[in-house]
Amino acid sequence: MVSDVHGNAHDLARAGEGADALVCLGDLVLFLDYADHSRGIFPDLFGAENASRLVELRTARRFEEARELGTRLWAGVGGDRPAVIEKAVRKQYAELFSAFPTPTYATYGNVDMPTLWPEYAGPGTTVLDGERVEIGGWVFGFVGGGLRTPMRTPYEISDEEYAAKIEAVGEVDVLCTHIPPEVPELVYDTVARRFERGSRALLEAIRRTRPRYSLFGHVHQPLARRMRIGATECVNVGHFAGSGKPWALEW
Repeated sequence: MVSDVHGNAHDLARAGEGADALVCLGDLVLFLDYADHSRGIFPDLFGAENASRLVELRTARRFEEARELGTRLWAGVGGDRPAVIEKAVRKQYAELFSAFPTPTYATYGNVDMPTLWPEYAGPGTTVLDGERVEIGGWVFGFVGGGLRTPMRTPYEISDEEYAAKIEAVGEVDVLCTHIPPEVPELVYDTVARRFERGSRALLEAIRRTRPRYSLFGHVHQPLARRMRIGATECVNVGHFAGSGKPWALEW
């Protein structure tokens, strides 16, 4: 089980060793590494110094200034911004999807581009979003993406659309999502020093349907990586980009 891969194809290639299946909860793309500002699409285009400045502004929640910085930098690149980003994402996806073992079950993160996944997901990779699948006799439900934020990452959707996907999944043994339920200890990032967006609909579904596990990522350095909500064990299985180690679910 991995989440927030963010370009770590090297460790991803070994993540499924000894397991019956690999489950990936999204964020394959590395746009900007908050720990190493020289890594990612943004510094490749604009340099580590500008990347550091962007991280500084975002961490201070000065999102308007961060957008202004981005606008100035992109104006100097010329050409079609979406095409430039897509080309860089495609390069990462080609490497990352080829590292997935068979079988892999995956859903999208908030920085992913779902429209590109069908081109790179091979026959051994099953992509699910608002859907269920049986693995080893247990029913797993998958809901990808994130909720809308000032960061404006590629796959952010409305609360209503997200809640509909949670509803479509229904009662499962393991509820797999990219973002966590909206619980302060699970959504606060201790390094970025901010609350990320969790899902109230997910929290309500956990309380109502009582899955054995709620598994997620998104928050890289959470205040709490694991806690119980009623009968459900809630676990942040990331941050794979930093640790390089999968989280194992055994039954």
